[in-house]
Amino acid sequence: MRPPGRRCRVRDLGLKIGRFPTGRFNAITDVPRVLVGHSTIIRGSGALKPGSGPVRTGVTAILPNAHNVYLERVAGSGFVLNGAGELSGLTQVMEWGLIETPILLTNSLSVGTCSEALVNHMVQRYPGMGVKSDVVLPLVGECDDSWLNDIAGRHVRAEHVFQAIADAKSGPVLEGAVGGGTGMVTCDLKGGIGSSSRRVKTGEHTYTIGVLVMTNFGTLEDLRVDGIPAGRMLAERFAHLSRRRENYGSIIAVLATDAPLLPHHLQRLAKRVALGIGRTGSYAAHGSGEIVLAFSSANTIPRKNPKMLYRMKILLDDCMDPLYEAAIHASEEAILNALCMASDMTGVDDHFVPALPLGAVAEMIARRDAALKGA
Repeated sequence: MRPPGRRCRVRDLGLKIGRFPTGRFNAITDVPRVLVGHSTIIRGSGALKPGSGPVRTGVTAILPNAHNVYLERVAGSGFVLNGAGELSGLTQVMEWGLIETPILLTNSLSVGTCSEALVNHMVQRYPGMGVKSDVVLPLVGECDDSWLNDIAGRHVRAEHVFQAIADAKSGPVLEGAVGGGTGMVTCDLKGGIGSSSRRVKTGEHTYTIGVLVMTNFGTLEDLRVDGIPAGRMLAERFAHLSRRRENYGSIIAVLATDAPLLPHHLQRLAKRVALGIGRTGSYAAHGSGEIVLAFSSANTIPRKNPKMLYRMKILLDDCMDPLYEAAIHASEEAILNALCMASDMTGVDDHFVPALPLGAVAEMIARRDAALKGA
């Protein structure tokens, strides 16, 4: 176990969620050809001066098929548990069952900037777009970071989008207060970006499920850690702190897999991500947006095919149950990793959001496990 004074992932506190093993990095990047990059903007302190700061925001980029998703698209779908949020471009994904752009995560008022910057990036990369080939509808998900960030100042610029895309890579994913998660708050504690993965054997094959979240939902009293009512147990410790009251929400979750799935399979998987979100304490409040995007990198669908016929591998429905279970547990762990890896942050008007106290949570887990062994 890692010393509780240092920020660490939830497994370092002695907690193993679910029965399936993780991938090498326990992250969405365990799925082949999936890359993640961030651009983080932290600037200023003190009283809010709209347009000037303080700034606590950024952009996270997920590339579903490395740098080639426009020409070699992937199957995709999604699920909206509660729609008080936005993931632009999702309507077309649900209609066509295809994803053909990188996925960006940012704050609520920077969706337009990110969308325009992503179009510029793709036009530069594919000069024939809109002339000799189809246009695209960028995928940009948002959460409200205004408790900590000068959100109306719209400090995300095109260069931050370009940086996040250029930074995208495989391997370990930076978590906590980074990228789009920089100013996010979860259950009145510092939230942000988190990720997790599972390796699942179904039939004769083993597949990877990976989830990345930008998490920003809930109240402290609702927080649960693998069933432990951690939020209620911590409530007295943080009773003196002011909390956000009117801007609760939301969470954007992205699921990736190398299992050969069709869009309807992916929509069903996305629904199970919502169950994982619920396990950590969300009840999808009126003002919260719980939106899930899912894709499979197993089959790439070419933008142009002169034969007009394409053969795909498909996993049969009877093999899906282990993937459903893995999606729930990877989603739950991704949210907890975001909380565990984020540090204390002070933002606009000196709003202070504490980090999840790792030592206290480690003690809760140890006591629960000891009680179960003694039962």
